Amino acid sequence: MPRIQATRTQIETLAWLLFFLLLFCLSWCFHWHEGLDEFIERHHDYPLDHALLALNISGFLGLFYSALRIRDLSKEVNRRLQAEKNVDWIACHDTLTELPNRRFLDSICVQAMSDQRAHETYAVFSIDLDGFKKVNDLLGHDHGDAVLKTVAQRLCALFPRDHVFRLGGDEFVVLARRVGNPDLAALGDRIVSVIGKPFTFNGAAVDLGASVGFALYPEDGDDLGQVIRHSDCAMYVAKKQGRNLVKPFAPSMQDELAKRVRIEGDLRAAIRKAEIVPYYQPLVDLKANKIIGFEALARWKTASGAFIPPSEFIPVAEEAGLIVELTDHLLRRACTDALSWPNELVLSFNLSPIQLSDRLLGLRILKILGDVGFPPHRVELEVTESAIIQDAATARIVLDDLVNAGIRIALDDFGTGYSSLSQLSNYRFDKIKIDRSFVASFETNDKQDKVIKAIIALGTGLGVTITAEGIEEESQLQRLQDLGCDIGQGYLLGRPAPIEEIARRSRWHQDFATPLIA
Repeated sequence: MPRIQATRTQIETLAWLLFFLLLFCLSWCFHWHEGLDEFIERHHDYPLDHALLALNISGFLGLFYSALRIRDLSKEVNRRLQAEKNVDWIACHDTLTELPNRRFLDSICVQAMSDQRAHETYAVFSIDLDGFKKVNDLLGHDHGDAVLKTVAQRLCALFPRDHVFRLGGDEFVVLARRVGNPDLAALGDRIVSVIGKPFTFNGAAVDLGASVGFALYPEDGDDLGQVIRHSDCAMYVAKKQGRNLVKPFAPSMQDELAKRVRIEGDLRAAIRKAEIVPYYQPLVDLKANKIIGFEALARWKTASGAFIPPSEFIPVAEEAGLIVELTDHLLRRACTDALSWPNELVLSFNLSPIQLSDRLLGLRILKILGDVGFPPHRVELEVTESAIIQDAATARIVLDDLVNAGIRIALDDFGTGYSSLSQLSNYRFDKIKIDRSFVASFETNDKQDKVIKAIIALGTGLGVTITAEGIEEESQLQRLQDLGCDIGQGYLLGRPAPIEEIARRSRWHQDFATPLIA
């Protein structure tokens, strides 16, 4: 619209000038001025000369006023044109980092499809920051915004002649033209290295990583948009496998991504329909030879009767942001089931590692216990050291709140990953669980046997109960009893089962004191 107004103003000004020139030429050719003088002279009794003078002065003033209005109109048109440009820029750019956004990227994809003359080849890098959520949680969104700006600047410095996009959140895309045969894996490593350089804001140090996936255009797809999706698929695989990894796209990745999308959709429906339920595996006192509690384990049975293992759907729930809803549902159901147990039995429940970064976790758990009416002292929450190390400050606050409320804390999978004696002294653990990988081979592996002996001795010295997982053989059970292990868990002592089967098998009100093991 402003462009049309500008054109109209120019046409009107030109028309006025042409009309003026036409009148001037006619006056000159036909001597209008002399004729007008004679007419005024013949009618000197009338003040025609004064009227004509006033008319001339008014005309000049009108001309001057019109010039001013045209100037103002031109300025207004220019302002509108500039505003149009600003709106277009905002629509196609991220206002925080000033990088082009997804809309701009989509326009480039459309242009690449329509322009048949260009034969450009691109390397598309999809980049996702590792550890960015922790920056927002611990330092605040202002620091998070500063980190995103710095990352954008570093990527632009690394790709000065290429397109760098921010697609939202902590996700970036680089559309790099290929000249010759560049080492794209090495370039991906440089992206990780550049982003991994330390950040310092107001004295606060920030450590970030990056997961990078890349794909080639047109080798990995005739459609540039499809190639971008392929690079994103490769990035997802890199992120799933660890931190600071670079992965090239492979067709097999599409099957994995499609499977994940399918599982995520089914998982959302299963959570909504409460199809994922707790099964219960006995915890057995190896000295008194009787059940002292049960561990709740998530089980997902589909409509076809097949079970989807937790190793598949728990990571998907964590990545899709469904783990809080799933955990709350399972804990509430498990506490409700456990109300029917004898008061001596405890309920053991696993917490996802990412949940220990949630400061509201303790309040949510206590609310569920209060709603159900289940006493906190009968609850035992299992956490891993990897979960504690991810966000030690928040984990300490959460665990202290839970312990102060009377809930017991068990250190799960001890002996693997980040096991450290410092964790045992920094946190108040009621139980240490020996990982099943040690139990599986300690009878034939002298080093494993010594590790289990050391852990049991450590528990005795610290006054902490020791649980051995994965007991499947009679010989394993006997050996652990001889070593003085407190509690056992495994298929030999009882497989996970739904609450109906557990209640029927255990006969709570008849012979709870009867030893479980013959």
